[in-house]
Amino acid sequence: MSSTASGKNGTWRNWGGNVSARPARQVAPASVDELAAAVRRAAEDGLKVKAVGTGHSFTSIAATDGVLIRPQLLTGIRRIDREAMTVTVEAGTPLKRLNAALAREGLSLTNMGDIMEQTVSGATSTGTHGTGRESASIAAQIKGLELVTADGSVLTCSEKENPDVFAAARTGLGALGVVTAITFAVEPLFLLTAREEPMPFERVLAEFDQLWAENEHFEFYWFPHTGNTNTKRNNRSAGPEQPVGQLAGWFEDEFLSNGVFQVAQWVGRAVPATVPAIARISSRALSARTYTDIPYKVFTSPRRVRFVEMEYAVPRAALAETLRELKAMVDRSGLRVSFPVEVRTAPADDITLSTASGRDSAYIAVHMFRGTPYHAYFTAAERIFTAHEGRPHWGKVHTRDAEYFARVYPRFAEFTALRDRLDPERLFQNDYLRRVLGS
Repeated sequence: MSSTASGKNGTWRNWGGNVSARPARQVAPASVDELAAAVRRAAEDGLKVKAVGTGHSFTSIAATDGVLIRPQLLTGIRRIDREAMTVTVEAGTPLKRLNAALAREGLSLTNMGDIMEQTVSGATSTGTHGTGRESASIAAQIKGLELVTADGSVLTCSEKENPDVFAAARTGLGALGVVTAITFAVEPLFLLTAREEPMPFERVLAEFDQLWAENEHFEFYWFPHTGNTNTKRNNRSAGPEQPVGQLAGWFEDEFLSNGVFQVAQWVGRAVPATVPAIARISSRALSARTYTDIPYKVFTSPRRVRFVEMEYAVPRAALAETLRELKAMVDRSGLRVSFPVEVRTAPADDITLSTASGRDSAYIAVHMFRGTPYHAYFTAAERIFTAHEGRPHWGKVHTRDAEYFARVYPRFAEFTALRDRLDPERLFQNDYLRRVLGS
């Protein structure tokens, strides 16, 4: 069952359970023509339009009381071009299906995030990313886009065709039109060796620049209330394949990371005083391991424990200082934080409102178990992130508005001017876009 399954009376809810909406109608177009017709009809009826993927955003970026476009029929690969090394997919294709289909063809994306439940258009429109020295965001791997704009026409864009739209629409927040197809750069399937190992918090920060420089993909998780982290380095490998064994994989990825972790979250939510002790045990539960497999099996892992998340991109050079401030804040606050803090990186890119636009970035993500009060923790964390000119993930909890974004995104006005041109009547507007882009 998709996480965007409608509840009673046509109510739509997101995966995190913190956003719901009651659209006037829901449409699942089976073709680009049907989608364009639905957009034109909505405009005639005076209704706003939003497309939604699998609801993995924690913000109300896809919520609407107008027409909600569901993408489940716009899925699959349109074409693979082995000369150009690109694949064109329908916008509603889940990343999971894309990854598996590409692997069968002996192909892969260069990089991806750590889950693959999202649709390709939902993931790229909100700036979903993994970690990497040379690559990180999925949107940065886009070579071409097709979208239905406010007047119901179909617009295609790339570096050569409508380049101004291409610069913005790769991470378009749903503000410029409804994406119907995406062309990604792909490469021949390769192997990655993952090395996971615990490392003291202070050592990771002291050696961060070196760990970043020496690995194609470096990330780590810090467990609040402890001085412990778990690090992960992914690097290309000549093989042989050495996947995680089924039993070990089940034990580490399902039993510990999802099963026991879920129980620990329940206990922590019921009795907050137990959280630091649980954190100390959790941070030591996962021992070092090394495995080699095809990319999507290394980059992504199942996340069955539901949570709410805030993530900010800060300049990479500011990472150590920002994290030390976060740790000091948690230590003196009396907060009980049961979820690890995830740290990743991305190189600067040229996408107008990408969180890595024009600057090498480090991402710090804070999570709280679903149903636990997260407001105090997120507010205090956000204060630290914004002091470093942090840019929040478009699909994760934050309180920033257009005035703030105009300060931290040098090309912000370029995006809003394009939106004025493509959607002058604000057909694709909702409360979230009104806040983050201005009216």
